[in-house]
Amino acid sequence: MNTSSELPSSSTGDRDGDIAKPSSNGSQRDVMPLVLLFITVTISCILVYNSSNNPLMVLSPWKINWFSQNQTSFKTREPASELERVLMNAAMEDKTVIITALNEAWVAPNSMFDLFLESFHIGIGTEKYLKHVIGVCVDNKAYERCLHLHPHCYLINATDYDQLSGPNNYMTPGYLKLVWRRMEFLREVLALGYNFLFTDADILWFRDPFPRFFPDVDFQIACDHYKGNSSSKSNWVNSGFTYVKANNKTIKFYEFWCGSRWRFRGRGKHDQEVFNLIKRDPFVDQIGIKMRFLDTLHIGTFCEPSKDVNVVNTMHADCCKGLNNKVSYLNAVLRDWKQYLSESFLGNTKKAEARWRRRHRCGLRVR
Repeated sequence: MNTSSELPSSSTGDRDGDIAKPSSNGSQRDVMPLVLLFITVTISCILVYNSSNNPLMVLSPWKINWFSQNQTSFKTREPASELERVLMNAAMEDKTVIITALNEAWVAPNSMFDLFLESFHIGIGTEKYLKHVIGVCVDNKAYERCLHLHPHCYLINATDYDQLSGPNNYMTPGYLKLVWRRMEFLREVLALGYNFLFTDADILWFRDPFPRFFPDVDFQIACDHYKGNSSSKSNWVNSGFTYVKANNKTIKFYEFWCGSRWRFRGRGKHDQEVFNLIKRDPFVDQIGIKMRFLDTLHIGTFCEPSKDVNVVNTMHADCCKGLNNKVSYLNAVLRDWKQYLSESFLGNTKKAEARWRRRHRCGLRVR
């Protein structure tokens, strides 16, 4: 009766034999990971070696393709013209540029452009804007002098340099050509998609004017005479200081403004006269342009000088005929400003009552 006792012995012996005898499939499974690891490392080393001059080759094809596409999209578009190149180099992040118009007489040493640049250097919060200023020149000598003083200059193509390069006193034929050439240029800037703050070169910058601008407004302009209401079209404008945002409304308005030059009879008219004649035209309401008129308390002029030095941002030598007169009186105003800064630095408690020391006989007297 040993049959039952033999069965376990036979069964146990079979299992022991199975464990002791290695399987060929098990050996292959143990070796394969090592082989795959070796192949992976070898291929990686070969790729790195072969791509030493082109590191992107170690990336998978889809990554290389994604990188190439994005490199193209990130690359700055090449300017299509010299004007666009200058605009791109000078523009702020929101595509705003500051533009002033220059000719040979205004860029001469110790003349208007020197005073203009000096005011930026000594103004409060104004020097940072110099890198965004473009000097638009109407003759070759002005262009050469501008480049000597400033990095961003542009030469307008013109065949009548001789007539545009002189002092061009108010309402002379040269003056009228100059202002309308400027208007056409500003229209072109808008068409290229750039906002601009146009500032005549006979304007001194004392403080940053941008905080004075109204938000969400298409067109903002200085005044020779301010009537107390920034929305009123009864304000008498001065186009020498104009902040305009590029959009379809402003482009249409500038086209209408420039095209209206010959609509009205009588002697030649400058841009401000034409503006005052068209500002209530139904077309202006139709295009929906939003306008504001700037208070002379902040954006001062010789026609209506700012009475408070503590809040003035700019001062314009309009209502002042003759280049030499403008330079003389702006020099006087600049001296007043330097004195004000000096007294402010010393903590003069009476500065709140500060006024311009010299009354502007070139324009209207301070009342």
